[in-house]
Formats: sequence, structure tokens, C-alpha cells
Amino acid sequence: MAPSSTTSQAPVRLLLGEEELLVERAVERILAAKRAEDAAAESHRKRVSELTPPELAELVSPSLFSSARVIVLEGAQEANAELAAAITGFAKLPADGVVLVVAHSGGGRSKAGKELPAALRKLGAEVVECAKVTKPADREKFVRDEVRRVRGSIDGEAVTTLIDAVGTDLRELAAAASQLVADTGGNVDAAAVRRYHNGKAEVTGFAVAEKAVTGDRAGALEALRWAMNLGVPHVLVADALADAVRTVARVSAAGGSDPNRLASELGMPPWKARKALRQARGWHSAGLAAALHATAEVNADVKGVAASAAYALERAVDRIVVARGSRQ
Repeated sequence: MAPSSTTSQAPVRLLLGEEELLVERAVERILAAKRAEDAAAESHRKRVSELTPPELAELVSPSLFSSARVIVLEGAQEANAELAAAITGFAKLPADGVVLVVAHSGGGRSKAGKELPAALRKLGAEVVECAKVTKPADREKFVRDEVRRVRGSIDGEAVTTLIDAVGTDLRELAAAASQLVADTGGNVDAAAVRRYHNGKAEVTGFAVAEKAVTGDRAGALEALRWAMNLGVPHVLVADALADAVRTVARVSAAGGSDPNRLASELGMPPWKARKALRQARGWHSAGLAAALHATAEVNADVKGVAASAAYALERAVDRIVVARGSRQ
């Protein structure tokens, strides 16, 4: 989801979240706004862990060559008490012409690092939300927003097909959305996505997941091998498995067989609800619990816990297939 717009007036901007694309876009907008005021405005980027309070004071000091500056502090969650105090000190008494951009993940190991966002909010910092886009509905909204941003339109099936083909990386989704709008004249449908990606949608993590949750072990493993051969990142396959199992669990918990009602209650398109209803057949609560546990484990495995991420994914597919139909 695109961050909210910013104005050129706020002297402190807090970019809150870990989504790098959103952080970068926010920095670009802030710098562009400042240079619209003063074409000679300087820009400096510093990692907080490599910065001292005196160095920060020098960066914001009016004795530098240009009074118009944008100072970007990266990894502000790493700030110690002294540096956090220096940052809030600037927020209390900002220097003329200087915009301080504080990029913070939202977490932090130290008390000072954790409390910095709240302190900056209290002092009037303008907040730009840059949180990781993890929910399927939010990812779909991001794609729709990207298409609109480049003056195109896209239908619901095309949104899902694009995510199936490209994966969950926002940078890749944004690039694909822009290219599709340019190639189609602005109206993007599922057929256009498939043509553009030359069948890649059939060998992504989503294809593996769809076959796994329907009990097709051979098909899921074959799709997994194709995905690995094409270089689909292990983490994207693990994410797709988790998303598919969670969707089945949500539909099963909601009960009923009316896709329109489910779509309304669960916030998904009717066609996707119909698909999820088909996938939910044969699943029981005990099996879903086992499958959810399997997806949680493989998520950790592909991020370094397992010696072989590929083997971990094969094992997860097996566990999900076995879990389907299990009542205990």
C-alpha cells in the first residue's frame, strides 16, 4: 500500500515500518518536495548505528554550505539513549531549511530505540506508514493502487494472477504492474497477465500451494521442482503454502457454502471464495491445525533454520497433503 502523501513543511518525518520500497518512495518524495523549494538542497543518508550525537549536530548545523537539507537517518530503531535524545532535541527545535527523515522499523532492542517513534509523534513529527505488506488483501490493494498510479485499470482476477506469477515482492509487483499498463494500453486483465508472463503463473509457489491443499501430492511436488528450477525464491513458496492453508482455515471456520456471503464476510472476491470453498473440501479442524503448524515451521526453515530449504519445502508439502482429511 502506498504511503500517505507528505507536505514540504514538516521538519521531521517518521517513516515507520520495514517495507523498503515504501521507505524509498517516501524519501524520494520528500527530497523532490525540498528541491522544488530549493534546487540546491543537499541530501545526506546516515545509518543510526554509525552516527554519534555530535555528527548529527554537524549534519543539521546551519554552518554547512547549503541551508536547505534533507537528512535521512536509517535504522533509527538502533538508536541509543544519547542519539535518541539528539533526534528528539532537533524535533523540539528544528533548524531552518532542514528536514530530518527518521526511518524506523517500529521495533528496537533498546528502550530508547523502541520509544523513539512515540516521542517523535508527540513532538509533531509527520508519520508515513511503511509497514510490510503481508496480508493477501493488502497485497492485492497494493497492486490495484500501483495500476491506478500509472493511470491503468485492473480486474480482480488479473490482480491475483499477477501475484501468482510474480510473487509477493512489492518492488517486482510494482515493476510488473507498470509494464502491463504500458503494454496493454491501460486495461489489464488476467489474459494479459498470462501472455506477459508466458505461463510463469503455473510454476510459482501459488501453484504448488493450490495442489498441496487439494491433496495432489504428485502435482504439488512436480510444481515445486519446476519452481525451484526457475529460481522462484524458497521464501515465496513457503509464503504461498501458508497463505493457502490460512485461506482454507478461514473459509472452514466461517462455515456455509454461499461464496457471495463468504466473500463479503472474509473480504475476498466471490470467484476467490468459490475457489477456496472447493479447496476446503476434505479438511477438518485437526488437519488444519497440523497444516498450519507445518507452514509455520517451513517459514522458519527457509529463512535459515533448515540445512536444505528445498528439502524443507518438500517435507512441508508432504505434511500438508497428509493433514488433508486427517481428523486427529
